[in-house]
Amino acid sequence: MISNTAIGSTSISPDVTAKILVTEIFESILEITGKIFPSVAANVQANGYYPVEKTWTDSQEVIISDIRLPRVLLAALVGAALSTAGCAMQGLLKNPMADPYIIGMSSGAALGASIAFVLLLPVQLLSFVGAVITIFVVYNISKIGGKVPVDTLLLSGIAVGSLLAALTSLIIFISHSPHQIIFWLMGGLWTASWDKVKITSVMIIFGVLILYRFAWSLNVMLLGEEQAQYLGINIEQVKRYVLVLSALVTAAAVSVSGIIGFVGLIIPHIMRIIVGPDHRILFPASTLMGAVFLVLCDTFSRTIIDSVELPVGIVTAMFGAPFFIYLLRKRRQSLYA
Repeated sequence: MISNTAIGSTSISPDVTAKILVTEIFESILEITGKIFPSVAANVQANGYYPVEKTWTDSQEVIISDIRLPRVLLAALVGAALSTAGCAMQGLLKNPMADPYIIGMSSGAALGASIAFVLLLPVQLLSFVGAVITIFVVYNISKIGGKVPVDTLLLSGIAVGSLLAALTSLIIFISHSPHQIIFWLMGGLWTASWDKVKITSVMIIFGVLILYRFAWSLNVMLLGEEQAQYLGINIEQVKRYVLVLSALVTAAAVSVSGIIGFVGLIIPHIMRIIVGPDHRILFPASTLMGAVFLVLCDTFSRTIIDSVELPVGIVTAMFGAPFFIYLLRKRRQSLYA
C-alpha cells in the first residue's frame, strides 16, 4: 500500500510516502490521546516529539494524505468486500463460477445509481438501497414453503437482474446526459474521499467479520444439505444470513466504485486452488488477496496512460480473464495428465 500510494503523476519516493504516512498515523493517535490524556498530548506537542523529521513539502503531504491514500484504502476495501462476498456465494451455491453479482445485486445497484444521476440524488445512497432491495426481492420470490432452493434462487436472480438491467438501459436511453451513468457502470474509484472510506469501511468490515462466523457451516453444507441438517446446521438460517451479509458488503462496495467485475469471481477461485476449500482459511485468504488485487489494478489504471485514467473495471477484466483461463488450463492438465 505504501508503494502504490507513492505511484502517480507526481513523483514522490516510497520513503517520503512512508514518512508522511507514519506522521499521519502518529498525529491521529495523538489526537485521540489528547481527548483522554490532554496533558500528555500537550507535552508531546510542546516538545516536538515526532517520529520522523519533516523533509517533504506541504503539497506532497496533501497529495498523499488527501488524494492517493483514501483511494488506495477504498480500493482495498472494495476488493476485500467483493472477493469475500464471492467466496461466500460460491460456498453457498456450491458453484465455483458464482460471484457477488449472480443474483442481481449489481443490476439493482446500477438502477439505483441511474435514478440518482437523473434525479440529482445521492448516488452512493441510492445504489446501496437498490442492491439491498434487489436481494430481498429475489429472496422472497425464491422462497417456497419457508425454504429457498438454490436453483430457484439462481433463476430468480437472473430474471430480476435482467429486468433491472433493461430498466437501467431505458434510463440511459432517455437520459439527457448518459455519460455519467455509463462511466459509473464501468467501475472506478475517481471520487474516493475520506468520508466514503469511513462510511464504507464500517459496513464492509462488519459484514466481512460476521461472514467469517459462517465458515464452518459452509464447510458442512458442502457435504449436502441433508448431511448438514443431521449435524445440527439450520440450513435456511445460514442461507438467509449469508445472503444478507453478502448483499450488505457487495452493496457497500458497489455504491462507491460502480460495477467492478471478475474480483469476486477469480480471487476466491484462485485462493481455493492455492489454500483448499476450507472456508476458515479461504475466507481470510480471499479477503487479503482481493484487497491486494484491486489496489494493484487501480494503480495500473491511473498510471498506464499519461493524464488519462482507465476505469478499473476494464483493468480487472483485462488482467483477470487471461490469468483465470491460464489457471483453468493448468488445473485441467494436472487432472488429466
